[in-house]
Amino acid sequence: MIRFFLKCKGSRLFIFLLVFSLNAFSQTNNNTLHLFVIGNSFSQNATTFLPQMAKERGKNLIIGRAELGGHSLEQHWGYVEKFEKDSTDVKGKPYGGKSLKMLLSQGTWDVVTIQQYSYLSGDSSSYNPYAKKLVDYIKKLQPNAEIVIHQTWAYRADAKKFGRVGPGQLAKNQLEMWQKSREAYHKLAKQFNARLLPVGDAFEEVATNKKYGYKKDTAFDFEHPVASNLPDQTHSINMGYFWNKQELAFDPNHANDAGKYLGGLIWYGILFKDSPKKIEFKPTSVSDDFKSYLLEVANKVIKASKN
Repeated sequence: MIRFFLKCKGSRLFIFLLVFSLNAFSQTNNNTLHLFVIGNSFSQNATTFLPQMAKERGKNLIIGRAELGGHSLEQHWGYVEKFEKDSTDVKGKPYGGKSLKMLLSQGTWDVVTIQQYSYLSGDSSSYNPYAKKLVDYIKKLQPNAEIVIHQTWAYRADAKKFGRVGPGQLAKNQLEMWQKSREAYHKLAKQFNARLLPVGDAFEEVATNKKYGYKKDTAFDFEHPVASNLPDQTHSINMGYFWNKQELAFDPNHANDAGKYLGGLIWYGILFKDSPKKIEFKPTSVSDDFKSYLLEVANKVIKASKN
């Protein structure tokens, strides 16, 4: 009888330890993300503050990158073809002397993100066959990795030129660029049954807000600017105007710290399945008031993306 009791007790103990260990593994697994990013400066912008956010929330984030400024899906795939044809060809190894295959093979990745060059993002015809070839290539090298699509954003409303929405056709304004790029990204996500990182939607939410949306400074003399003086760009999430030595430079495309923060909130919330509203970190250049608003935007857009 005693031997039977001990046997049963031992079995229960074994089951308990097994369940406990599996649960512990699950918790560790949920807190660790091996993320590989294929993109350009826009993916760099959106993930600038992601490590700080993950660390603050006790997440373990490992990031691999294959990013080159201004690069499209076609260009990234072109490097793959060059490397596969001749592995000694330096043109096939543009990522710091390495190929995409070499970088993807350095470990096991949970998530691999892809995106289109922002200028081409509104032209759905520019995505394939390159996206399909890249995804097939990724799956061959990392069969268990999840493909996630990074939806990039439209340029600021006062940009001199907007992205392409069709062969030989440019978007007329920020709204059209966002609408067409959103349509193209959703089509791509549907093609691969993939999740989206809706950064473009978050940017548009801010840009069109009556209180926080950027408004051009009509009092500033853009024709005769005085060195170091800048127009009022309160609540801009794009770089906008800045002084480069003695010249007033303009970048309505890339994200500033506020835009990078917003992008990071979207990536964090989607990838870690955790509320961005829990994030306390913020860049010093972002006001407390604007931070609170951006947290609300990120939370709203993430919730909408799940519907």
